[in-house]
Amino acid sequence: MTKIDETRDLIIKTSLALFNKKGYSQTSIQDIMSESGLPKGAIYRRFENKDEIALAAFDYAGGIIWSHFFEATKSMGTATEKLIAMCHVYQDAVYNPPIEGGCPLLNTAIESDFGFQELHEKASEAYNQTLLFIQSVIEEGIRNQEFRQDVNSYSLASFLFSTIEGAVMASRLSLNNDHMFHSIEQVEVLLQHYKNGR
Repeated sequence: MTKIDETRDLIIKTSLALFNKKGYSQTSIQDIMSESGLPKGAIYRRFENKDEIALAAFDYAGGIIWSHFFEATKSMGTATEKLIAMCHVYQDAVYNPPIEGGCPLLNTAIESDFGFQELHEKASEAYNQTLLFIQSVIEEGIRNQEFRQDVNSYSLASFLFSTIEGAVMASRLSLNNDHMFHSIEQVEVLLQHYKNGR
C-alpha cells in the first residue's frame, strides 16, 4: 500500500485554489507557503519548481471535475438527460463552481496559451478528452434512436462544450448566472431539435 503524502496533497490543493483564483503567473511560491503554512523546504522536497506544482494541481483539478460529471450523469437514463446534467455542473458558475475560481480548464487554457507549453498540452488533452466524452454520449443517443441518424456527433459536441465554457466565462465576468441559465435553456432547445422523429 502506498503511503499518502498529506503534505504533498496540501501543497497541490492550496496551489490549485491559488492558481484558479489568482492565475499561475500571479501566484508565487511565497503565496503557496503563506496559504498552506508550510516552509519552503517542505515544498521543494516534493516539487522542483512552480511549474511542477502547476502540472500536479491541474491533474488534481481534472479529477474533481470528472467526479462531478460522473455524479451528475450516473443516474440519468437518456443521452439528453446526461448532456443537460453535465451543463448543470456549472449552473452556479459565479458563486458555487465545482472548484473555487471557476473552470480550471478555461482558466488554464487562456493563461497557458503562451510560455508554458507542458501545461498548455495538458489543458489541450483535457479539452479533447471531455469533448470525446460528450461526443460518446451523443453517439449513445444516436444508437438508441433518441437522436436522428444524421446528427454530426463531433460538431454537436464541440458546439455544446464551447457554449458552456463561454457561458462560464460570461457569467463570471458579469457576476451573475444569467448567461449560464440562457445557455442551458438553448442547449435544451437544440437537443430537442435533434430528437428522432422531429
